[in-house]
Amino acid sequence: MKIRDTVFAAIDFESAGSEPGRTDEPVQIAIVHLQNAETITPAFVSYLAPTRPVTWAARAVHGIGDDQLRAAPKLIDVWPQVQSALAGHWVVAHGAATERRFLRAFPLHAFGPWLDTLALARRVFPGLDSHALGDTIRHLHLEAEPEIARDGFHWHDAGCDAVASLVLLRHVIRSASLVDEDVSVLVR
Repeated sequence: MKIRDTVFAAIDFESAGSEPGRTDEPVQIAIVHLQNAETITPAFVSYLAPTRPVTWAARAVHGIGDDQLRAAPKLIDVWPQVQSALAGHWVVAHGAATERRFLRAFPLHAFGPWLDTLALARRVFPGLDSHALGDTIRHLHLEAEPEIARDGFHWHDAGCDAVASLVLLRHVIRSASLVDEDVSVLVR
């Protein structure tokens, strides 16, 4: 399948934070689509109710506190929306290990194939000092892209980070003129 005919579904989670002896849990999920290798549209965003309080360190990073999560659904409760937004699409994440780990809550989901934009950025831009999503976006001067330059964009919001990973992917596709290539070229 050509890249132009592929729907990419970027997923991002924000978490409650790690603590010794406790498993990390998601507190926000976002899924955003890239269609026709150009158009970025939100598919699903939700806060998620963890079983424990958000750590101070996590709250300092993403700004999500326990008060915002009181009426939030559990991850399992949003399964129909997650399934609808991811099924049949290439799943994209920047540093995909976290997203894959949280999606283990849905055994046998068979989402994918997966495209890790962190691995892609390391292959395509090996000389960067940092391949963190924000650093890569800044280095490539992609902050002016309309999806990032818009009011309300802020890093460590699941929706904004998912959008940024697709802006990065779109940049790679454009700059290497890959739109008519087979999608598998992105993981080779």
